[in-house]
Amino acid sequence: MIGRYLAALTFATALCSGPSLAQTVPSDKNIRQILATRVDRQKWATGIVVGIVTPKGHRVIAYGVTEKGGKHSVDADTIYDIGSVTKVFTALALADEVQHGEAALDDPVANYLPPGTVLPHDGARRITLADLATHTSGLPLRPANLSLADADNKYADYSKADLFRFLAAYKPEHGIGSTYDYSNVGFGLLGIAVARRAGLSYDALIRRTVIGPLGMTETDRTKPGNKPLALGYAYDVANADLAPARHWDFGGGVAGAGGYRSTTNDMMKFLDAVLGYRKSSLAPAFALMTATRRPGGMPPATNIALAWNILDQDGREIVWKNGSVGGFRAFIGYDRASGVGVVALANAQTPAGADDIGLNILDPKIAVDLHVPRKHVEVPIDPALLDRYVGRYKYSDTDFATVTREGDRLFWQENGPDKIPLFAEGPQDFFLKIMDAQVTFEPGGNGEAAAAVWHQDGQDQRGVRVK
Repeated sequence: MIGRYLAALTFATALCSGPSLAQTVPSDKNIRQILATRVDRQKWATGIVVGIVTPKGHRVIAYGVTEKGGKHSVDADTIYDIGSVTKVFTALALADEVQHGEAALDDPVANYLPPGTVLPHDGARRITLADLATHTSGLPLRPANLSLADADNKYADYSKADLFRFLAAYKPEHGIGSTYDYSNVGFGLLGIAVARRAGLSYDALIRRTVIGPLGMTETDRTKPGNKPLALGYAYDVANADLAPARHWDFGGGVAGAGGYRSTTNDMMKFLDAVLGYRKSSLAPAFALMTATRRPGGMPPATNIALAWNILDQDGREIVWKNGSVGGFRAFIGYDRASGVGVVALANAQTPAGADDIGLNILDPKIAVDLHVPRKHVEVPIDPALLDRYVGRYKYSDTDFATVTREGDRLFWQENGPDKIPLFAEGPQDFFLKIMDAQVTFEPGGNGEAAAAVWHQDGQDQRGVRVK
């Protein structure tokens, strides 16, 4: 419901509709109009590139420039960070090892780690390779022992030793294999395991298994070659504009979770192999990745495969993965039945990124968010008013939000430990800076708030105060 600042997607306005393949894939003109809105009006990137793979070949639609105020247009050779799309490479390396009889998905990951490594357990079973690749290992999103020395690049120096120290002390919140919890920790551990099985560093394994065989010459952790590099930005919600963002580096403890850079052309080569337009020895591994499924996945997914989200609805199956990393968002997905694949790269870390654009191209029933955010300005209000809004608000039988006060600031909290600060723009009206959402508190007869209305993307959700 409201926890979209964590992972969910928002879709508001449809691009097109129609049942046939020709109608399913929008025209270049239609897509370009969407990209122009996202860059010029929404200001959710300075440049976005969309690549489409079909039975007829490749199409590329690009709009914008590589940096704010710049003159260099983005194109299919522009380098972007792809963030957690790296996890697809990690899971593909695992699937390839399984296909060659070098590992089994049900193997405990401990079999592939240094002797004496202490891992979390729930008393019933050990963490397997499949648990890690499907985000069902019981491990959390981030390790608790990240260094706070550089909060804008917190994974940079995170080593294997750091990860093993964290794992030795961690107690899972859910039974291993029972619950989907998106985990950078889990994919960091998986990357270490598959690389150790191969007797290579993680990056050497990905070069040998994925990058080399598929000819992805511009895909690396560093800026490869002489191709243009898009600069990364964060979206400043309060000012409805972009601000420069730090590049994220991923140390050896979490290398398998993120950190790669690539181009639209390279990622279309990857899709060519997935869809069978290019012969590849990886074909059996690609098939295994989606044959293994468990309940879960990022919204709007219906299942989680090995790294891939699966959206199965109305007889259509969309396979996709996104990436969100400092200054960038990435999307890759495909519909095997129609033979269409999509990659979309944007140089701003925003909640929607280009996920809705990519999903809409694959299934027009999934709409694209085209609302234009407005600027929000914090104003001083009487601190005595804040106590009226402190409480717990019910949005459904399973969705609650808790509002607390710390000093002269209100905080919004849903399930989990994260508290999101609220900023006043009026006596009853507040906004968030991490995303384009606002909260209005409705007064009750006793002076305390009777409800909290969540505003996002032109929609309102009313939560009644229950405590």
